[in-house]
Amino acid sequence: MNGQAKDPDDDISAIGADQAPDAAADAAAEDESTEEAESDPQSPLDALQAKADENWDRYLRAVAELENVRKRAAKDVENARKFALERFARELLTVKDSFEMGLAAAEGETVDSLLEGSAATLKLLSNTLQQFGIVELDPEGEPFDPEFHEAISMQPSTDVEPGSVVTVVQKGYTLNGRLLRPAMVIVAAEQ
Repeated sequence: MNGQAKDPDDDISAIGADQAPDAAADAAAEDESTEEAESDPQSPLDALQAKADENWDRYLRAVAELENVRKRAAKDVENARKFALERFARELLTVKDSFEMGLAAAEGETVDSLLEGSAATLKLLSNTLQQFGIVELDPEGEPFDPEFHEAISMQPSTDVEPGSVVTVVQKGYTLNGRLLRPAMVIVAAEQ
């Protein structure tokens, strides 16, 4: 070569010099990313705070909706109690009107026409009761059933078996299969 000896340190310095710009660029990029993270408004803490705020808002909305549903349900229940008998009452007004017309027409009429009008009104009332699930209990001649009958006395009878209903003093009624009023009866006793 030229007679000069190569110094091994020169090779290392040359390598270091070649790599130095890349290392400097990496360091500069790292500094920029650190600055961006510090200046980035969406840092992990801010993201978590935003998520917490969103969840709090959703919670408040859910609580408000639940309160509205509760109030609406309470109002519906109150209205159901107030107006549950509205349809039934409307039908009973027809029966009342029939009685009033019968009384107005009774002036100067015979007893037979009054009885006929009363029978028609009673039939109208019975139909209205049946329409709303109120069923009459008339257990004459049937075996005594303490669930639906109330015995007021016992009397000996040859017409029916002992333990059966001889006379119905007052009819009973059920409402959709549930006892509304027991029938008051006289039960046959053994002789």
